[in-house]
Order: sequence, then structure tokens, then C-alpha cells
Amino acid sequence: MMLNHFDEYGQAVMVDVSAKQPTMRTAVARSTVRMRPELLALVIQGHVSKGDVLGIARLAGIAAAKKTPDLIPLAHPLSLHAVKVDFDVDAVEGAIRVKGTVRAFERTGVEMEAMVAVTVAALTIYDMCKGMDKGISIAETVLVYKEGGKSGLYRRGEQS
Repeated sequence: MMLNHFDEYGQAVMVDVSAKQPTMRTAVARSTVRMRPELLALVIQGHVSKGDVLGIARLAGIAAAKKTPDLIPLAHPLSLHAVKVDFDVDAVEGAIRVKGTVRAFERTGVEMEAMVAVTVAALTIYDMCKGMDKGISIAETVLVYKEGGKSGLYRRGEQS
């Protein structure tokens, strides 16, 4: 496997994507936030003292996707065309599954933008609820799906 973030001297470099043709790129990532079911009920009802937890987390995730190259040193600044952050709540399990979808017509993929979106959204949920439960956990931040570009289609769990 060739590591293309290094030059011939072992120095970190941003990958040169100038010769690549732009294509529509889509990436979907997921992260899971776990908390006590009683706290999750308060989140769903909008009774957390800091406000609308999921609404603020959604905005934080969208903003974070747009800031990815400021956070990940070798990420390319991209013109994102769509960023969506959704939540699937499992009240019995006490879990919020954060799903981030990012689309752009670009020369390089948007996987990092999707991963950053769900991670920051999950951290925002933690931040807004930590005063009520220090035992909240964030787990399994993963790329679920990607399409576009030379490597083509990827679905988590399918053989590459």
C-alpha cells in the first residue's frame, strides 16, 4: 500500500489532485451516542436546560463539515454542495445514532467531511448533556457509504 501523503523525503504533503477530473462525491458516516434512557427522554422532549440538543448538534455538525480542512491538516478545502445531519433515536437502548451525509462535485472525496460532521454533532450532544450524566459515551464513528471518484462505491460490511 502506497502512502501518498508523504514525499520522497518522508515529509508530509497535501496530495496533488489537480489532474483528477471532478465527479459527484457522496459520503455517509455514523456515530453513536449512548446515555441513560431517562436523559434521552428529556432530550427528545426538549427539556434539557441548555436547549434544543438535537437542533444545536445538527447545526454544529453542518458547520464542522465546512471546517474540515481547518481541523484535518492535509484535507483539501472543498466546495460542499450539501451537508445533512440526521438522528435516529433508540429510547430503549438509550442511543442516538448520528448520520451525516455530504455531497460535492469535486476532485477528491468527502469522507472526512462526513466523519467530522458526525463526530462534532456527537460531541455537541455530549457537551449539552454532560451536566446531567457524566457517563455519556460516543462510540463507533464509521464511514457507512461513499461513492464517486476512482475508487468507486463503498458500503460498510461489503467486501472491497
